[in-house]
Amino acid sequence: MKKKLFLMKNTALTETHKALGAKIVPFAGYNMPVQYEGVNMEHETVRNSVGVFDVSHMGEFLIDGEHALELIQKVSSNDASKLTIGKAQYSCLPNDEGGIVDDLIIYKIKEETYLLVVNASNIEKDWNWIQSKNDIGATMRNISEDYSLLAIQGPKAIEAMQSLTSHDLSAIKFYNFVVGDFAGIENVIISATGYTGSGGFEIYCKNSEVKQIWDKVLEAGADFGIKPIGLAARDTLRLEMGYCLYGNDIDDTTSPIEAGLGWITKFTKDFTNSEALKAEKERGSNRKLIAFELDERGIPRHGYDIVDGNGNKIGVVTSGTMSPSLGKGIGLGYVPTIFADVNSKINIQIRKNAVPATVVKLPFYKS
Repeated sequence: MKKKLFLMKNTALTETHKALGAKIVPFAGYNMPVQYEGVNMEHETVRNSVGVFDVSHMGEFLIDGEHALELIQKVSSNDASKLTIGKAQYSCLPNDEGGIVDDLIIYKIKEETYLLVVNASNIEKDWNWIQSKNDIGATMRNISEDYSLLAIQGPKAIEAMQSLTSHDLSAIKFYNFVVGDFAGIENVIISATGYTGSGGFEIYCKNSEVKQIWDKVLEAGADFGIKPIGLAARDTLRLEMGYCLYGNDIDDTTSPIEAGLGWITKFTKDFTNSEALKAEKERGSNRKLIAFELDERGIPRHGYDIVDGNGNKIGVVTSGTMSPSLGKGIGLGYVPTIFADVNSKINIQIRKNAVPATVVKLPFYKS
C-alpha cells in the first residue's frame, strides 16, 4: 500500500518571505516564515514600534442566511446575539465531552452574515463539526483558500499605516472592524483583534491583492522601523499576554472553564454541552490553567513536568519560553486547583533540576 504524499501548502506570499531571507518551516499544513532576523529582535520590534505578520494560513468561514445566528449560537460558547455590524467576538466551539474543538473569532459583517476565523490546523475539523450541527439550513462557505490575512502589530501601527486608508485607524476600537479601502484595494476588512498585546490591526483581503498590500505596508512603515515578523515571535508575544494557543493550552480534552475562558462561556443561552459546562462552573474545576514565572534561571518548555516540593508530578507545562520582555522563564500549565492560587510555589522539572517557580497573575507583560 502506497503512502499518501502530503504536500505543504503555500500562502500567496511564500516566495516573498523566501526572498526576504525568512526561515520557512512546515506549520499547520503550510510553509510558513518562522523568523527573519531573530526571534528576540522581531519580538522587540513589535513591542516597541511595528511589525507585520503573514498569517494567511488561518481559516475563514462565511455563515449567512436567516439561520446564521441560530447556528452560531448553537455551536459557540459566547453570546453572538450581542454582536452588531462592525464588531467581533472571541469565542470557542465546545465539543460534546467537555473539551474544545477550537477557539475562534466571530465577525458580524452584515445582518445575517458572519465571518468565522479559525485556527489553520483545525480548518477541516471545524468545518465538519459546524456542518454536523447545521440541521437548520444556514448557508456555509469555506473561503480559507481564497483569502489572505496580515497582522500589523505594535504601538506605531496606526501612525505608520494611516496614510494607506481613508478610515481613521485610531477610531477602530479593540474587537471592532471596518470594511473599506487599504493600500489601494477596496473592500478589505480592517480589524483590531490583535494577538500580541501591543496594539495594531489585521487586514483580510483576497490572495490576488495581498502582495500589493504587503509591499505598501512595508513602504509606508519604513520610516517607523517596520519589519516582517515570523511565527516564533508571534508565539513569544502571545505568551507574554497569557493568550491561549490551541493544541498547547487548550484542546479537545480541556474545558473552557478550567482554561480560564469562563468569560467567553455564556449560560444565557443553550449551546453544545452547555449543561455540563454550567455544572462544572458551579462546582468548580479539579484543575486550572495557571501562569508561572521561574524564580531561577531556566527555560520552561511545552511538555515539561510541573512538580510539587516533594518531586511529585502535579501537572504539565502547556506553553513556555524565555520572555524577551521580562528576561525570565515564563509559562502556562495545568495543575490541581489547590496549587492554582497566585503566589503559590511550584517547581518545573527541567532535565534533572526541579526549578522553583511562582504562580502569577496574567498578563506577564504589562504595557
